[in-house]
Amino acid sequence: MNGGRIITKQRQGGDCGNSVSPSPPRRHAVATAPSRRRRHPQVIKMPMEIGENDDSVEMLRNTHISSYDDDRDDDADPEEVEDLMNDDDDDDDDDDDNEDDEVQKLVTLGFVEKPKNKWSLLRQLFPSKAGGVPAWLDPNNLPSGRSCLCDICRQPLQFLLQVYAPTSDRESSFHRTLYLFTCPSMSCLLRDQHEQWKRPAVNASRSVKVFRCQLPRDNPFYSSKPPRHDGSDKPLGSGAPLCNWCGTWKGDKVCGRCRDARYCSEKHQAMHWRTSHKVTCQISSRNAGNSSAEDQKPTSRSLWPEHEIVNENEAEYDVDVSADLDNTNCLVSRNQMDDSINSLIDSFQGDSDRRSWGNFQERIARAPEQILRYCRNVCSRPLWPMSSGQPSTADIPNCSYCGKPRCFEFQVLPQLLYYFGVKNDADSLDWATIVVYSCEASCDAAMGYKEEFAWVQVSSPSQVVP
Repeated sequence: MNGGRIITKQRQGGDCGNSVSPSPPRRHAVATAPSRRRRHPQVIKMPMEIGENDDSVEMLRNTHISSYDDDRDDDADPEEVEDLMNDDDDDDDDDDDNEDDEVQKLVTLGFVEKPKNKWSLLRQLFPSKAGGVPAWLDPNNLPSGRSCLCDICRQPLQFLLQVYAPTSDRESSFHRTLYLFTCPSMSCLLRDQHEQWKRPAVNASRSVKVFRCQLPRDNPFYSSKPPRHDGSDKPLGSGAPLCNWCGTWKGDKVCGRCRDARYCSEKHQAMHWRTSHKVTCQISSRNAGNSSAEDQKPTSRSLWPEHEIVNENEAEYDVDVSADLDNTNCLVSRNQMDDSINSLIDSFQGDSDRRSWGNFQERIARAPEQILRYCRNVCSRPLWPMSSGQPSTADIPNCSYCGKPRCFEFQVLPQLLYYFGVKNDADSLDWATIVVYSCEASCDAAMGYKEEFAWVQVSSPSQVVP
């Protein structure tokens, strides 16, 4: 199977004193790291920009991101392509020490930044983003019914992030995005820990869900030409009307009074009525029934703040972290970490957890602000914080559409919760990692969004509901 590729802008390099706010550690965030090096930005070469005679076509089976000098024009054609899915294994490491390590593939790291323009994260630009509302790739055939709900509390799920990651070996996945949703309730997430072990997986009640959507180059929603990224890009048509409250799910229920406001659930209708719609419902609804994904502004103030996900190669952080842990530019000093780390280690179940935590800490410390790790390859594995609670191959269900195995694609780290402003209280949402597995074949199906599989490790094994 050819590896997938994550397509995002590269973040701007800089010292720890740049404009990116340093993130204090959550339960598994590693906060000590050497200062970042200043690097040239990268310009993404979209699939539709590569001609049949381009020498870089052969490189498309992996990832293509081209490096530029700072003063290069953004519209210039990239001159070289980097392979971000290096298939060479690192055979020099001790087998025992790396039994639970992530297979040594070149990993793409995701970081969050505030979008520079109000149009940067619109769906016609195929963004990778966290928080806010999803930029649906297929704006019409959205997930519906039980798929939109937390199976435990039966409330609508909240959008966490999406990753634009097309594959080069299939025309049907010329555009490809994965969407991750979670219930904001920590009690539901703890229950999810028990449910994810159930077999068959269709019987499990989950509070974390992931969907995959893919489109060919020629499709009814977008131009086959590459986006101009100047604010003038438009989709070929409007999408389905969305819920006025959350702006996330399809608004298939209508206010019986004004016939204008739309909702995905009775709960969101009630919340909108109590906060503002009781007054605005009296206003004439000239545009009744015409709200769409493009003009919809969600009313809810509980959505997580919106960020753009930008990427860097993890190889650029291959430095001796231990030699620089006392650097004055570290995000958080070692002393500040002692209490939280010791408390965490006390909850570990034996030496295997401590060894996994050490490997996890050392790896994440190279770039402590990372919120996502991407490496789609049949030989790749996640970077697990703990050895306990890891799934076996048999625990990952095959694709429910084509029956083929699922493979690791990306994982989300708890640092994201800091950028979302989630409190570090005992009952606040928290995880050690969320790992997403997708169909190895990235199969097609007669539906817009195909549900994939997510595995969650909470911050402490003792938190898991028995």
